[in-house]
Amino acid sequence: MPPPERIPEVGLIPAAPGRPEPGGPGGPVTPDDTDVLLHGVLTVRGQVREASNAVLFCEAALDGRSVACVYKPVAGERPLWDFPDGTLAQREVAAYLVSEATGWGLVPPTVLRDGPYGQGMVQLWIDVAGDGEGDDEGDDGSGAEGSGAEGDGSGPEPLLALTEDLEPAPGWKAVVEAEIGEGRTALLVHADDVRLRRLAVLDAVINNADRKGGHLLPAPDGRLFGIDHGVTFHTEDKLRTLLWGWAGEPLPAEAGPALDALAAALDGDLGERLGELLTAAETGALRERVRRLRADGVHPEPGGQWPSIPWPPV
Repeated sequence: MPPPERIPEVGLIPAAPGRPEPGGPGGPVTPDDTDVLLHGVLTVRGQVREASNAVLFCEAALDGRSVACVYKPVAGERPLWDFPDGTLAQREVAAYLVSEATGWGLVPPTVLRDGPYGQGMVQLWIDVAGDGEGDDEGDDGSGAEGSGAEGDGSGPEPLLALTEDLEPAPGWKAVVEAEIGEGRTALLVHADDVRLRRLAVLDAVINNADRKGGHLLPAPDGRLFGIDHGVTFHTEDKLRTLLWGWAGEPLPAEAGPALDALAAALDGDLGERLGELLTAAETGALRERVRRLRADGVHPEPGGQWPSIPWPPV
């Protein structure tokens, strides 16, 4: 079921009046989705609660086709000390464009457009495998509250977990030792999953400062999407992620062609499009990160100048 109907408490002023009606969840990604997101009539259906910025659950409709989506108006962005005001929506769109250039399709279709509360980011809503008809009121803006670390056998395999073993089991990668109360510690691990590894490479490229567990969305068709890319593309190293399990290891073989394709795209149309979303310094830093990853051929390691794990982690 969609989130309850609420208007965000961030001082937004509607561009046009309208009464939202119940809407359905998002379906599989199709080639027409981006056109509907960009040009369709956008109707607010409710609000995703507990998000740090305004996140509205919407329906976009065009020529008889409708899709569920997330709308994050620029006017609802809360100021951050280390990112320019009013730029998070553009960064989300830039992350989608970079993901598409790699050929991996790791970010749901995302566009920048006007909406009921002014310009903002609009992203296709992704149904999460195993969610069924439960509550969609996640804190991440795409219908999921977490990564399902405590699997119960009824949904997809977990991507994150805590173990009291000293070493990760086969098929898992160690992230960090965590305190779990009463003087006990546990090892936070993530799955040794090719989809997660692609996301780890993408995060290094876009300099993602907030890869939490709740930002990982396993879709019913087996694809894995990453969401919430508002704090990306900084010129300084701000990589914060739960996907450190491959730190220092060689990049997978498929990363080479993906990074080559991205580098070529940056010298063409993609570079021009990103120039409309990011500063010249940010696009320059992006090119340098791609160059360094191609030259070094290894997953980056925590730099020590910035907290390496996001908080809260999920």
